[in-house]
Amino acid sequence: MSDVRIDDLPVRDELRGKSPYGAPQLDVPVRLNTNENPYPLPEPLVERIAERVREAARDLNRYPDRDAVELRTELARYLTRTGGHEVTLANVWAANGSNEVIQQLLQTFGGPGRTAIGFEPSYSMHGLIARGTGTDWIPGPRHDDFTIDAEAATKAIAEHRPDVVFITTPNNPTGNTVPAETVLALYDAAQAAKPSIVVVDEAYVEFSHGDSLLPLIEGRPHLVVSRTMSKAFGAAGLRLGYLAAHPAVVDAVQLVRLPYHLSAVTQATALAALEHTDTLLGYVEQLKAERDRLVAELRATGYEVTDSDANFVQFGRFEGEGAAHEVWQKILDRGVLVRDNGVPGWLRVTAGTPDENDAFLDAVRELKKEQDA
Repeated sequence: MSDVRIDDLPVRDELRGKSPYGAPQLDVPVRLNTNENPYPLPEPLVERIAERVREAARDLNRYPDRDAVELRTELARYLTRTGGHEVTLANVWAANGSNEVIQQLLQTFGGPGRTAIGFEPSYSMHGLIARGTGTDWIPGPRHDDFTIDAEAATKAIAEHRPDVVFITTPNNPTGNTVPAETVLALYDAAQAAKPSIVVVDEAYVEFSHGDSLLPLIEGRPHLVVSRTMSKAFGAAGLRLGYLAAHPAVVDAVQLVRLPYHLSAVTQATALAALEHTDTLLGYVEQLKAERDRLVAELRATGYEVTDSDANFVQFGRFEGEGAAHEVWQKILDRGVLVRDNGVPGWLRVTAGTPDENDAFLDAVRELKKEQDA
């Protein structure tokens, strides 16, 4: 067989030279690099999943509920209970992970001849999915402390007049939140430039010290809040994301959804998880405490740390070209895998179990002693 590479194929121009999203999965004792919830699902929930999947299996010869009515209803109840704003079935849409939610939004409101803007560094999949849907991607500005420069951002929106605006809060990979007043300023700027969809990505909001921005959708038909069950629900393997927005947005994304896109097994598993919300959010409280401990211990050790409202912590600052990756390798040599995700001078660590966090902290303390010696 001839040696054919990607560049030898008729790949679209905007995809050439790009790399697929991903983090290294290495066989090490402690893996704290992909923002997973470290706690396995509790046994009663595992049993309930088995029951619900068994029930769904009896009808696998039939297509699943195309509109996922029961699941969306329960997601609406969860959002109403925890998000500070009442939503209903008509406000909620669900898909295979928040990435598919983002993809459907860009298929609907982006596409060839349209643009999307996000404020970097931020979740890299926003730009990757934009390019994958033929949407031109515009990197927007942030301050040196990784907060959004509201004045510069509104100017960028006025200049580029994007069709879709992404605001990630808490932000990945930096962990900091975006104040409501900044979101409102960007929303108003986007509507003044031309009617644009503003997506508030709240994948990590359950870990925040503050509140969800869900109430902001009231009276703002172009504002969308996206969520996931991968993080707070400890269900990364489930692949279930969802959004809350004006019912017209929910109707619009259904124009591009694939037929029967959510399997009966996915819907059954997600419904079982929603029955155990209180238990799962209890794990979230433990992780928030561990996250705060990581921030405090890293600062006490002498590292610079970005304030975090997520289940991870960005730390550094490592001076010099390649310095962050060198530290990443030294931490890995001590059996702990963290994330070098390309923010110059910084690394990111996921909050794990107390024992996992202790192993990480022991590693970075040892490195600090070597550096200071």
